[in-house]
Amino acid sequence: MHWAKWLGLVVGAVAFLGLGIILGHFAIPAPSTEDSQDLDLQMLQRVIGQMEASRIRENLRELSQEPHMATGHGDETLVQLLLQRWRDPESGLDLAETNDHEVLLSFPRSEQPNAIHIVSPTQGLVHTFQPKEEDLTGEQSGPDVVQPYAAYAPAGSPQGLLVFANQGTEQDFETLQAAGIRLEGTIALTRYGGVGRGAKAINAAKHGVTGLLVYTDPADINDGHSFPNETFPYSWGLPPSGVERGSYFEYFGDPATPYLPAKPSSFRLNLADITGFPPIPSQPIGFQDARNLLCNLSGSEAPDSWQGALGCSYKFGPGFESGFPADSQVNMSIYNYLELRNSSNVLGVIRGAVEPDRYILYGNHRDSWVHGAVDPSSGTAVLLEVTRVLGTLVKKGTWRPRRSIVFGSWGSEEFGLIGSTEFTEEFFSSLQERTVAYINVDISVFANATLRVQGTPPIQSVVFSATKEVQAPGLRDLSVYDNWVRHLNRSSPVYGVVPRLGTLGAGSDYAPFVHFLGISCMDIAYTYDPTKTSARIYPTYHTAFDTFDYVEKFLDPGFGSHRAVAQTVADVILRLSDSLFLPLNVSDYSDTLRSYLQEAQSALGAQLEQHGIALGPLRTAVEKFEAAAAALDQHIQTTRQGSPSPLQVRMLNDQLMLLERAFLNPRAFPEERYYSHVLWAPRSGSTATFPGLANAFARANGTEPGSEAWAEVQRQLSIVVVALEGAATTLRPGL
Repeated sequence: MHWAKWLGLVVGAVAFLGLGIILGHFAIPAPSTEDSQDLDLQMLQRVIGQMEASRIRENLRELSQEPHMATGHGDETLVQLLLQRWRDPESGLDLAETNDHEVLLSFPRSEQPNAIHIVSPTQGLVHTFQPKEEDLTGEQSGPDVVQPYAAYAPAGSPQGLLVFANQGTEQDFETLQAAGIRLEGTIALTRYGGVGRGAKAINAAKHGVTGLLVYTDPADINDGHSFPNETFPYSWGLPPSGVERGSYFEYFGDPATPYLPAKPSSFRLNLADITGFPPIPSQPIGFQDARNLLCNLSGSEAPDSWQGALGCSYKFGPGFESGFPADSQVNMSIYNYLELRNSSNVLGVIRGAVEPDRYILYGNHRDSWVHGAVDPSSGTAVLLEVTRVLGTLVKKGTWRPRRSIVFGSWGSEEFGLIGSTEFTEEFFSSLQERTVAYINVDISVFANATLRVQGTPPIQSVVFSATKEVQAPGLRDLSVYDNWVRHLNRSSPVYGVVPRLGTLGAGSDYAPFVHFLGISCMDIAYTYDPTKTSARIYPTYHTAFDTFDYVEKFLDPGFGSHRAVAQTVADVILRLSDSLFLPLNVSDYSDTLRSYLQEAQSALGAQLEQHGIALGPLRTAVEKFEAAAAALDQHIQTTRQGSPSPLQVRMLNDQLMLLERAFLNPRAFPEERYYSHVLWAPRSGSTATFPGLANAFARANGTEPGSEAWAEVQRQLSIVVVALEGAATTLRPGL
């Protein structure tokens, strides 16, 4: 049999050549008599019907049984579990191998735990805060439960008066300075939210702060509930001792090998030359400890927008007015260290029958901070169920996709998307040339109210089609689509009221695929009703309380939402892998581009004109793109009605696949690492338009005419215009 012969050759080759064969082999399409293979709707229904909630539940129980921090014993156990499942003779994939990298990670010292003390020059040690979370269920105190810490924060022992700096934004520190508070030499207490973890430390250091404490305020995650009997294990709320761990590294990827795969032979930066690490010792704490600090602070009362739910009036500081001696200071003893570790991605492949050199990628990270039942094991549990169903069909010989499907279990994501980024660096050329789309399912279920999808505009139509085929859990007559549009919707000038598709930032493993490679991406999850909770994320995020029982009791009893995500993902995979013409709708970019253009015209146009910068070329470029997209849509419809040759199909599909690459400019944002997509790069300016233009305008506003800042505005405008014109050219049949 052809496939048995192929598989034997590939497995043998892998033993000698390593994982590169997985992607490299597929550069040469195999001869096929099924060039017209198209999506089989009956097979699609069969696949989504075979997803079982009970199997997903059992997957999650097994995955979250022990802590599995990146590169630890629990992580390696899960590597072997994935390999075993994906090599199963009855339900496995065509190929499954590890893809290893030597990466720089950060850990606390178990023999010398980080500690926070209150000390007094007159009375010595006054108080020591708890170094670990309270053991409420027997799962929070095992030897593999890492103590809360700020990954990549430097070691050190700063000591000083305490100030409260709200969310640690630049504006928050400026507010303290405007109130006459001297920040040099202080310790700052901040709450999560507003800006990223690392940005809080950077902002603090810029103002002379020598140490940073970060906590989760109950107002931001528990809807104000803070008493032990109102939180886990009695509800989904974060317990008072719960601490959000996390990486404080500002970038993503291995810190020592930017733009290079972290292989033993790769060039590595010296530690002193690595950028992006927090500049001052930092430590997360629970809100129980934060209450002891914040509710005893002296000084002026903080603004209303800074107040929270700790049961007291928040003040600026510095120093204490009650609870501790008046001369008390906060002492931080941080002993974090850096270490090179071997980190494994696990890759599995189902080879395409017609176009094996075109890839549908579906990934989820594997590592967690502790048990990680929600983050990320809810996603891994779904991944394993999807691969079981598809693998069984392949092994039985009843189905094989038109295009190849590559499954990725990424390692060391929690430290900064490391596994997925190293994968994109190692296979940059082949992935950029051959990948149709990347599907990410990190946390599959935040809660059980509605679907939430983030993605680039071309994937909107395939997600809409898929969700219309899946029944909403617990709602007999509603599809996932119907339920989604009830909870999260927008008004489209083309489609009317439709579900709202969120935009992609850098919060999960889709980031290197969209920002670095320019691949159409989506991130899929079930989530909560935003009108019924103020939680910025599920409350036990990155804590030792994110356990299997937490999921089963409070997030998804019955695992119906997990099953709905699995069905949606499987539906999307089959539509992308099996459809003769790729179900990517490039015209759906028009809404975004038109919105960006209108915002630029209304918010920036008048001032730009005063500086001799015209938006006419931008308007023309948007119109050219819209016309090219509409023409391509019509061409595809006409071609469908005929008998297209394989070459015609391939040409049109390549235009659809490669559109996203046209928006890349690696020189557009030299200050940003990996960001080269001119539509989705980080936006620091307040105007909701093209990010490079918005950011440059924000920096130039208020500077002199003719300044370098205004020249940068013109440069960013030109970058966008060229990208849009290039995208329009990509959609045309020729130059």
